Amino acid sequence: MAIQTGTIETRVPARMDRLPWSRFHWRVVVGLGTVWILDGLEVTMVGSVAARLTEPGSGINLTSGQIGIAAAIYVLGACLGALFFGQLTDMFGRKKLFMLTLLVYLVATVATAFAFSPWYFYLARFFTGAGIGGEYAAINSAIDELIPARVRGRVDLIINGSYWLGAAGGAAAAVFFLNQAIFPTWLGWRLAFAVGAVLGLGILLVRRHVPESPRWLFIHGMQDEAERIVNRIESEVSEEADERLAEPDQSITIRQRRRIPFRMIAETAFKLYPRRSVLGIALFTGQAFLYNGVTFNLGTLLSTFYGVASAIVPLFIVIYALSNFAGPVILGRLFDTVGRIPMIAGTYLGSAVLTIPLTLLFINGMLSRWTFLALLVAVFFLASAGASSAYLTVSEIFPMETRALAIAFFYAVGTAVGGITGPLLFGQLIGTNQRIYVAIAFLLGAGVMALGGIAELFLGVRAEQTSLENLAKPLTAQEAEEGEPPGEEQKQQGEAPQQGGQRLEATRRRAEAEQVRAQAAEHRAAVHELRSSGTAEQEQSEQALADAADLRAQELDERATAHDELARVEETDDERVMAIARACAQAAEHRATALAERSTALTAEEETESRYHLTLSEAAAERGRAQEQRALAEENRSAAGEAEETSTAVAQARADMHLAWAYRHEKLADLQVARAEQDDDAARRYEHEEAELQARALAADERVRSSEHRAAADDLYSDVHTTEQVEAQRAEIAEREQQDRETERLIRERIARRQERERHGLRRFRPGPGSILGSARLGGLDVRSPRTDIESEPDREIGMLVRALSEHGPTNRRELAQLVGARYWGPGKFGQALSIAVDEGDIRRLSRSMYGPAESSGEDTGESTDESSEE
Repeated sequence: MAIQTGTIETRVPARMDRLPWSRFHWRVVVGLGTVWILDGLEVTMVGSVAARLTEPGSGINLTSGQIGIAAAIYVLGACLGALFFGQLTDMFGRKKLFMLTLLVYLVATVATAFAFSPWYFYLARFFTGAGIGGEYAAINSAIDELIPARVRGRVDLIINGSYWLGAAGGAAAAVFFLNQAIFPTWLGWRLAFAVGAVLGLGILLVRRHVPESPRWLFIHGMQDEAERIVNRIESEVSEEADERLAEPDQSITIRQRRRIPFRMIAETAFKLYPRRSVLGIALFTGQAFLYNGVTFNLGTLLSTFYGVASAIVPLFIVIYALSNFAGPVILGRLFDTVGRIPMIAGTYLGSAVLTIPLTLLFINGMLSRWTFLALLVAVFFLASAGASSAYLTVSEIFPMETRALAIAFFYAVGTAVGGITGPLLFGQLIGTNQRIYVAIAFLLGAGVMALGGIAELFLGVRAEQTSLENLAKPLTAQEAEEGEPPGEEQKQQGEAPQQGGQRLEATRRRAEAEQVRAQAAEHRAAVHELRSSGTAEQEQSEQALADAADLRAQELDERATAHDELARVEETDDERVMAIARACAQAAEHRATALAERSTALTAEEETESRYHLTLSEAAAERGRAQEQRALAEENRSAAGEAEETSTAVAQARADMHLAWAYRHEKLADLQVARAEQDDDAARRYEHEEAELQARALAADERVRSSEHRAAADDLYSDVHTTEQVEAQRAEIAEREQQDRETERLIRERIARRQERERHGLRRFRPGPGSILGSARLGGLDVRSPRTDIESEPDREIGMLVRALSEHGPTNRRELAQLVGARYWGPGKFGQALSIAVDEGDIRRLSRSMYGPAESSGEDTGESTDESSEE
């Protein structure tokens, strides 16, 4: 499996989260979730057979105190196994470890069946616990990474609650195997432990078909393998659902790492997420103390205080276990709908509250064996859902790279504080045969559970139906945002991180490329030499090496380009520029991978292997083209945000078009991978989907052309509009000039008519302005020009006359004066305006005192006379 590291953008998490529930998910649940059944089987088996192990003839002869010690050793092994295997799970992958830990469990539980002394029994129980603890780390992380986010809560709770199916099964098996009528005392309990090994073998067969977590693969530089696994899963789910899966709309950018240092993983929880760390410890400690304390000692508790025979104890444990399983099954859905915080806090606090009346009634001896069991069932109906949610919470709220170790760490700490002290304390206090001491243990357990509920109220995280990557961003995604850290090769050489490291790395890659080109030239020189003295086979070999070296040099150039683009990310604060640079860097990385695969194909010994790598090369090239299209889409989105309205539409259409082509190239890459893997069903499906995506991309091309044509039309219309505005302005100016000329003409005509009337009429002899009598000119005092203002300002009054007659029809002079408010015009203006309107044809005089609109059809009843004579 080729490992190529670099900054990549992937949609694997979104693709996994959008899948509908299918047989694949049931396979994950059965293959991985059954670890809890094994744990329940082991823990309950000890509780069920504890009384038998203390009986003479059992072949081991343990005391009650030694039973408690064995339980504590089992838990200690689980804690240490979780820490050890948890770190290996984050380093080497989920699948390798969940196969290894199951094998450890199988060997150890078989060894338990052959125990012959206390020390051997302790040792076998330690390694059985170590296998189970390792399972917790590997399994919970893998399940959360393979199950869709929308149902992750209920599925996790039911899987964790399946512990009690194992407990019920173990108790029921113990009833059968402890029946002395069927098996002797020394044999029955040994066969009971062997049942776990048989179940484990069946689980091992199922697990072979559970894939590695694609999320773990792409973070650790195995993007192609992650894509192949997701492609297979999608093909299976799509075929089962008989429908095409929707395209995911989210992606994440991460910086791939071959390995993540343990120091980085350990520091993450406490430096980046201190509140979540406190929450994890509180939840695990609370559930471990009460649960392990009661469960490990339930058999001896019933035997000591209620006289239940050892052969009957498993029946009580079956009822107890089934009620515990019912809690997560019934309440699990609410953790995804009502929410994590109210449900986790409610189950923790609710179980603590119910423990109080149980304790009080137990102290006073007011409970029979069945009423005691009924109250215990009520307490653990809630407590079981809360305990399961502790594993769910820790597996969700820490980054992907630390998930397994976080589960292991908090399980180990919580179990060390509560899971070991609980069984020891309960066991020792039950041994006193004093109810008051056992009641104190119950109240301590209730108090610790209450503290876990309070911690959830104040520190809880709303994780319902949310992607894991949104709850806690992967460390490698944070690295991608901040820029690439120094390469591993650089660290191995002892070089300290420094500013501008990307540019330096690019220079190193280009220097390596030149060295490789020198080697290519040497091989070509050898080709020329062999043409005269060597064989054709040697010549072909040297030519192949030369070609491979050339491809290697081109690969190094592309990786240098990727480092240059990542340097751009470091050197800018502009989010758009960073997105474009990351896409360009990823495109260069994919092109480098394509060249590496071509180089491998050239040097492959088998034709089949060569074709395989050539096909993978084409797949990587298609992914490179997809990233190039994404970079172009980002550039156009950036342009759309800065352009004018018309240009924005074109830029957005181009961005959509480039994104459509990116989807098509990604699907082509999936198709090539399917062909390389010879998965004909997946290849046919991808061909169909690629054809649809190509049609969409071509449609997007046409929409770009449509937007460009619209923009061109808008530009032309803008030019036309500008021309029209100029023409309209010119026409307006010409119209105003014409109106001015017409006004001047009217004024001249009015003045001329006025002067003509004054020469021939009697007005010049009347007192008033402008007459001979009373004229200031007679005294030589008037220096004004001849009066023309009354002639040049009647247009407003004429308009009022025209409107009044148009609205009211023929009207006599007196009514007309009232209609237009002539009394406010000033002396002589009404008569002057009336006379001018008649002269200019704006109104018609119908009789001596009647006037009508100019278009009136009435007959004139008299000749027009000088209006001035009718003052």
